[in-house]
Amino acid sequence: MTDIAHTIAPLPSPEILSRIEADADAAVARAFTGLAADYFVQTRNRAGRVSTQHTPAGLAARFDEPLPRDGQSIDTIVSRIRSDILPDCNHLYHPRYVGHQIAGPLPAAVWMESVTAALNQSVAVFEMSPVGTVLEHRVISWMCQLAGFPDGSAGTLTTGGTEATFTALLAARGVAIPDAWMNGIGSDPPVLLCGEHTHYAVTRAGAELGLGMRNVLAIRSRDLKMDPVALREALSELGRAGRRVMAVVATAGSTATGSFDDLDAIASICDQYGVWLHIDAAHGGSALFSEVHREKLRGIQRARSIAWDPHKMMLLPSQAGMILVRDHHDLDSAFSQRAPYLFNQSEGERVWDQGTRSFICSRRADVFKLWVALQRYGTDGLAELYDYFCALTHQMWEAIAERPDFEAMHEPECNILCFRYVGDRARGDEALDMVNRELRERYNLSGEGWITGTNLHGRRVLRVTMMNPRTTSADVSDILDGLAAVGRTL
Repeated sequence: MTDIAHTIAPLPSPEILSRIEADADAAVARAFTGLAADYFVQTRNRAGRVSTQHTPAGLAARFDEPLPRDGQSIDTIVSRIRSDILPDCNHLYHPRYVGHQIAGPLPAAVWMESVTAALNQSVAVFEMSPVGTVLEHRVISWMCQLAGFPDGSAGTLTTGGTEATFTALLAARGVAIPDAWMNGIGSDPPVLLCGEHTHYAVTRAGAELGLGMRNVLAIRSRDLKMDPVALREALSELGRAGRRVMAVVATAGSTATGSFDDLDAIASICDQYGVWLHIDAAHGGSALFSEVHREKLRGIQRARSIAWDPHKMMLLPSQAGMILVRDHHDLDSAFSQRAPYLFNQSEGERVWDQGTRSFICSRRADVFKLWVALQRYGTDGLAELYDYFCALTHQMWEAIAERPDFEAMHEPECNILCFRYVGDRARGDEALDMVNRELRERYNLSGEGWITGTNLHGRRVLRVTMMNPRTTSADVSDILDGLAAVGRTL
């Protein structure tokens, strides 16, 4: 007999193993969760800064160090997090942070993040995440019911609205060009229609899907919303020219102004022309919880697909988006690929594996934090928060109307408002553009508050998004007073 040499893998050093085991101790966990809990308390304090005063170069110098070879103690690491990281992050819990559409997340969902990371399930196939897979189907079913979709609808969680919209349009491409997966889109690509104020994810998807930017056509707006009359005219003209239309994308809660397209009117036009309707409700989908604001989504149940981001108005930690489809076959056929070592459903068997419906194989089990948020706060609690944010934004609009030094650019439909500082109204538009750009930068650098800006109607404007239940009417007044004080110096 021939002797076979067996290689014996050396064990990790006792020191490394002891560190790993020690780090699993509850005391170490408390050290990290304690940082988060302290952050919650400290950044609720109105006396603290909202964001950093340091430049990128200044922050980079703080971390200008060689790659570590030897590990540090937990105490040292926690101390550095407390001193070098937390103070100069954007403090989303601060009551005067009213910036981008990113939430100060719900604490219960934050705590679940550590459990999710510990479990480290991959919600791609059932065998890799048995509970996560089933729970994702359950939560998606709830959301489909909220949207008014019928039996047979489906969906998946995504990293956000961009992935959700891309996936929806991939499914739409599969209907418009059934052999595109194998043969490409050919020399005569279909057209994608969207509104002027559509999120850039739509034009990006058009380019990435091979349609080309020239074939993503913007429909003119009326009152910051897609004009249904212009949509009908465009579809009619494209029909006469013999051009195929892959999909129409409507928006429910636009990024710039929070405006809602007339979904019902757009759905009727899409039905007439036999066109796939996708609704980007990444921001506005959570209005479905609200008895007060749900009417803004009238017609959403007629869509073929919907993008919705729980990490926006449901206040979940990023990332947490989702795509919903009226007919699960649309999503199943979007990714017509087989991996025999993973996907093994028999013909006619229910599809449990979500990896067949997603770009991502190693899918994080973000459904856990979404489920925890729903269990802890309920749909009524989420509705109450949504209503409050919208009411507070409207209150800010009313406050601006009473001040001669500001002007609102629109009446808010949800929790987003664009306005600008006009001072004594002696400056022209171009000068005011420069003032408002500089005003925002100086105000944010002051640490007193944090807002965003955008371009609207060709003008540079200020923009706020109310997504913090700690923000009050007094904070709204303080923000306007603070901006006005900076404006006077300009």
